[in-house]
Amino acid sequence: MEGALLKWTNYLSGWQPRYFVLDNGILSYYDSQDDVGKGSKGSIKMAVCEIKVHPTDATRMELTIPGEQYFYLKAGGAAERQKWLVALGSSKACLGDSRGQKEKDPPLSTESLGRKLSELRLYCDALTQQVLDMQESTRPRDDGAPLDVERMNEASSLLRATCSQFLSTLEECMKFANARLAPELYPPSPAPLPSDFVGTKLPHSHRVRRSLSHTGVASPDRSSTASAGDISGCYRLHRNAALCPPLR
Repeated sequence: MEGALLKWTNYLSGWQPRYFVLDNGILSYYDSQDDVGKGSKGSIKMAVCEIKVHPTDATRMELTIPGEQYFYLKAGGAAERQKWLVALGSSKACLGDSRGQKEKDPPLSTESLGRKLSELRLYCDALTQQVLDMQESTRPRDDGAPLDVERMNEASSLLRATCSQFLSTLEECMKFANARLAPELYPPSPAPLPSDFVGTKLPHSHRVRRSLSHTGVASPDRSSTASAGDISGCYRLHRNAALCPPLR
C-alpha cells in the first residue's frame, strides 16, 4: 500500500505531507511520490514497531519503536486511517507469523499490556476487513469470468497470518491476567512442618487420652491413675490395722 499522509516533524514545522510506501514489512516515506525512486528519507520495520491510535483524533496514528523511532502520522480522514491501520496491522501480523518459533517475551507490565490490547483491537479490524476481502474474492463474477485463484490464495494467507498473530497476542494478555489474578484466586497453601518436627513425641505430662463418648471429655493418661495392685495393697493395710487390737 502507498499514499500520502501527514507526518509530524517538529514544533517549528509541525505536520508536513509525506508520501509513504508499505512494502515487504517496511514502511518508508519520501518528500513526494516523485522521490520514491531516489531513496527514502526514513523507514520503520513493522515487525518490531508498535501501532497505536489516537484516543480522540480519528485521523491520527502512531508507529513507535520504544527508545528508537517515533512516527506520528495523520490521514486525510477516519476511513483513510482505517485502511492504513488494516494494511499496517496485516503486515505486522504476517511478519510475526513468519518468524516461526518466537523468542520468549519478558513478562508483560501494565504499560505493555495496554499496547497489546491496542494491537488486539487493530487485529480485530484487520480480520474484519480480510474476511470481507475473502468473501469478495470467492463471489461469482457477473460477467461469468472464472474466479481469481491468485487473489483467493493471497486473501486466505493474509487471513491465516492475522488470525495466528491475533491468537498469539491474546495468549500473552491471558498470561498476564492469570499472573495477576492467580494469587487472589488461589491463596498459597500453608507451609509444611519442618522435617525435624514430624514424628516428635510430646512430653509424658502432655499426653491425654480422649474419651470415645460424644462429650469429647479428655481423661488423663493411663499412667497417671493408680494401678489395681496399688489399690489392693492399700486395702490390706487398712484391714489388718482394723483387726489388730490397739496398743495400751
